[in-house]
Amino acid sequence: MQNHSAPIYVIGSINTDLVVRTPTLPRPGETVMGSDFVVTAGGKGANQAVAASRLGGAVSLVARLGTDAFGDHALARLQDDDIDCAWVTRDTTSPSGVALISVDDAGNNQIVVAPGANATLGLPEIEAVLSRIPADAVVLLQLEIPFHTVSQAIARLAGPARRVILDPAPARSLPEALLAGVYLVTPNETEAEALTGVRVCDEQTAGEAATRLIGMGARNVVITLGGSGALLATPSGTTRIAAPLVVAIDSTAAGDCFNGALAVGLAHNLSLHDSVQWACGVAAMSVTRRGAQDSLPYAHEAPAPAATVQPASGTDR
Repeated sequence: MQNHSAPIYVIGSINTDLVVRTPTLPRPGETVMGSDFVVTAGGKGANQAVAASRLGGAVSLVARLGTDAFGDHALARLQDDDIDCAWVTRDTTSPSGVALISVDDAGNNQIVVAPGANATLGLPEIEAVLSRIPADAVVLLQLEIPFHTVSQAIARLAGPARRVILDPAPARSLPEALLAGVYLVTPNETEAEALTGVRVCDEQTAGEAATRLIGMGARNVVITLGGSGALLATPSGTTRIAAPLVVAIDSTAAGDCFNGALAVGLAHNLSLHDSVQWACGVAAMSVTRRGAQDSLPYAHEAPAPAATVQPASGTDR
């Protein structure tokens, strides 16, 4: 990687995951006895910020927490990962976001998310930072915060030189004007189908969905394909990028790891193709470990990125 690194801003959610393992999932009205109970860090915004910071990015997180113990612990964890949390605000009336997760012996789960303070991250909370984000920054957004906030942030940050990455998760349809405002959109197969109506089940259908997204106004598209890697689409065509072969044991937060690594590659001025290729390798490493943020690798563990650096003008921008 080059010594110079552009700053990375992540605008998104912070959750605390409360996980209980149980032999079977309860039916409506049924109580079952669980076994292991684990409290872990989560939220797509926090996951992507941690992934990028551990890989050497200079990361600032823009998010919202309650003033409760969950918020205190989440903030301390993020600061321990060298993330600038100056733009993480605290809501005195809403609790911090939590996810209640039950997992049975077969790996099936039930998840209830209470967004709490994440749902109060509005334009007033991010207004100050939007005006301070430098032109060369890489900005990551997801859809676990209010959609109005995401759309307004993209509208404010849109520009030919801006590198705004939208991870459209959870899946939903998006207006073409919003897609046109981002540098890159990174859906998985399910999210690509929600955006385009094309059922993605192989490389050909991924290409069809990506081409449709380009036609809808997206400047660049990466459709992540799990163990099969990713498909990169630009106005000049599509390229399949393979992922390393690994024995996967837990894919939790693999998409967040991919997006965080992708942001770091771009921040270090790697080409878009090489950033995607490196992100595939880093995400593959994460699925060989259990947990969400616990699975995210550090820079010294990650595979070496490709050496191709894009010129300042950005041939694939």
